[in-house]
Amino acid sequence: MRVAIVGAGVVGMTTAWRLANDGHEVTVVERHDGPGEETSFANGGQLSYSYVAPLAGPGVLSKVPGWLLDRDSPMRFRPSMDAGQWRWLMAFMLACNATTSEATTRKLLRLAFYSRDLMQAFVNRPEAREEGGGFDFARRGKLVVHRDAAAYDSACRLLDYQASLGCEQQALDRDATVALEPALAGIRDDIAGAIYTPSEEVGDCHRFCVSLAHLLEGNRAVTLRFGTRVTALRRQGERVTGLRTDQGDVAADVVIVSGGIGSVPLLRPAGIRPMLWPLKGYSITVPIADGARAPHISVTDFANKIVYARIGNTLRVAGMADIVRGGAVVDRERAQTLVTQTRAVFGNVTNGAGLDALQPWAGLRPATPTGLPMIGPSRLPGLWLNLGHGALGFTLAMGSAGLLADRLAGRTPAIGTEDFSAVSA
Repeated sequence: MRVAIVGAGVVGMTTAWRLANDGHEVTVVERHDGPGEETSFANGGQLSYSYVAPLAGPGVLSKVPGWLLDRDSPMRFRPSMDAGQWRWLMAFMLACNATTSEATTRKLLRLAFYSRDLMQAFVNRPEAREEGGGFDFARRGKLVVHRDAAAYDSACRLLDYQASLGCEQQALDRDATVALEPALAGIRDDIAGAIYTPSEEVGDCHRFCVSLAHLLEGNRAVTLRFGTRVTALRRQGERVTGLRTDQGDVAADVVIVSGGIGSVPLLRPAGIRPMLWPLKGYSITVPIADGARAPHISVTDFANKIVYARIGNTLRVAGMADIVRGGAVVDRERAQTLVTQTRAVFGNVTNGAGLDALQPWAGLRPATPTGLPMIGPSRLPGLWLNLGHGALGFTLAMGSAGLLADRLAGRTPAIGTEDFSAVSA
């Protein structure tokens, strides 16, 4: 089958990898000059399989007023006249309840654990081992650090429930947390406790995309068309038959749109309106000069919603979710907050470097209101979607690609697909 994939981020590249291994003729079309150069470029680096609870949680709405008044808050909202923003926000608010959040978490955990299995299989393949090392993949474990005693107690009460869903975690008090990760000694007195998950992993998402591209280049049935902009879907009646690009048409039996937030204007003329909104996130990348100051285990500062991941000889610091219009231009005030928080937690790990030296970055994470991605055929024949992973693109990419590949091949998927339907978009 001839398959055209729009987008060479982590979702598009894993989809191409899976479909190529199934023997399909795959063409990936990407407007950038290489893979993983947009939202996948400098994300948080955590493959956080056990922490997939959606942003739309039962306690979120009560926190929003305080967040809006705090310029350093984890979430920032700037209203606009865009009807799409308000449509998304209304659906988001309706999802902010315990019943919906818990159901979404269960669904995402199944997809995340499937994704973890496929990632392990990938890095263990003989031809991928060298490439696997090339994206600094490591199982480092993860500490979610709580500063508030009530929040820590709440997290501890969830351990049995999380265990029933397949998570392997343990609660650590202040001393045990610092003993496990000595780099946290500077905030020891602020720590109420932490939840430790030993199975969590890290990697450089951009380099993972590049690794997949290198492996796919050796497959004669794969064409990677970088520097090529998709201008429209090619259609014959209701059926999608390929892509129109600024460098000619691409014929296909199936088109898979995995272009992140940029997919919305591409799909609109065909009457497909996925409910996506970009959650703008930020990161800095800190060269590690003093290994003792940087954490070896991935750390999430629960109160500030900031993640720290040691990737090779760097520390990736990422966080925030800005519901704003505009592109991925770095808001220097937001990026500076990451620098300030990093120094507050790990001392002079930045070695006194200014913001520009720490490679500030911003990305637009394409999120659905509930947090559930859309994976599978749309209501138009020949058009499939793999969209809406929000901040979990790296974590869920392999599993999403696996589900899509199984459905396209007519195989029984490893997990249920009805929770990730793309037909209603």
